[in-house]
Amino acid sequence: MNREIVFIGLAIILGIVSIALSLIAIHNKKLSVAVLAAGVVSLFASVLYLLMAAPDVAMTEAAIGSGLSTLIFFYVLNKIKKSDA
Repeated sequence: MNREIVFIGLAIILGIVSIALSLIAIHNKKLSVAVLAAGVVSLFASVLYLLMAAPDVAMTEAAIGSGLSTLIFFYVLNKIKKSDA
């Protein structure tokens, strides 16, 4: 019973922080901050999937959603900045 309360509380906190970071990603003018916030939202989503007993989805989300997508976005931002200079 006590463990379930901790999981529910953690899920609520992660959900609220994910919503806040999503709003930061949408409304921020700096693209690097927006990409980083979106990557953290994806990482928190993978933790939520793990809490919901879906470890395969959590690992996929962490590897592709949080890791690979964020790296690709930063690579493209770097290429765009070099071509503008």
